[in-house]
Amino acid sequence: MKPLLEVEGLDVFLGGSHVLKGVSFAVAEGGVTALLGRNGVGKTTTLRAIMGLSERRGRVSLDGAELARERTDRIVRRGVGYVPEDRDIFATLTVEENLRLAERNGSARYDLVYDLFPELRERGGQRAGTLSGGQQQMLAISRALLNENRLLLIDEPTKGLAPLLVTEVAKALEKAAEIATVLLVEQNLGVVRRIADQVVVLDVGRVVHAGPAKTFLDDPQLIHRYLGVSGAE
Repeated sequence: MKPLLEVEGLDVFLGGSHVLKGVSFAVAEGGVTALLGRNGVGKTTTLRAIMGLSERRGRVSLDGAELARERTDRIVRRGVGYVPEDRDIFATLTVEENLRLAERNGSARYDLVYDLFPELRERGGQRAGTLSGGQQQMLAISRALLNENRLLLIDEPTKGLAPLLVTEVAKALEKAAEIATVLLVEQNLGVVRRIADQVVVLDVGRVVHAGPAKTFLDDPQLIHRYLGVSGAE
C-alpha cells in the first residue's frame, strides 16, 4: 500500500536529552497503525514531532508533501487531527462549544460525530469538565473527526478508563478507522489486538520493530522483549 505518512530520520532533543534518535517508519493509508513501546521511549514525542509541537530534525511527509518545516496550524489544515494524551478539552465550556471551536473550513461533520457518540448530542449543553473520563475521551476524538481529516494521531485514548469504557472507546476507534487513517499510541494490548493492522515499536528512541500487528502480538518473546509484559496482558 502507498504510505500516507512517512517519517525519516526523526530526531528530537528535549531538555538536553536525545529523545528520538533517527526514527523512521511509514503508515499505509487506511486502517490503524499502533505505535508501541514501554513508558518513556518516545511515543508521545513522536506524535508531537509529527504535529510540529516539538522541535525536530528529519523528514515528515503526508502523501508526499513535506511537513517537517510547517507550523502546527498548517499541518492541521492539511488534514491531520490530533487527540493528545491529556485530551485538552475546555472544561469550562459546554460540549457543543468545544465542538464548535474545532470547526474548520465550514464543513463540520456533526451527523458523523453524533452518530458515533449520541451521548454528546444529549449532553450538548453540559460543561465538558463534568463529563466522565470516557465521555471526555469521546469528545476529544469527536473534535478530530469533526473535520475531514485524512490522518488521526491518537495518544493513549483508553488510559485510566474503566473496562466498560475501554470497550466503548475501542468501538469508536474502529469506526474512526473506517473514515481516516489512524496512528495510535496505546498500552492496552487487547485494544491493539482488536483494531490495529500494523505496529511500529519504539525502544529508547529508536524503531526496533515494524510489521503486521498479528505477527508481533502472536510472538510472546517479542512482546516481552520490547514491552516488558506477557502477550496475555
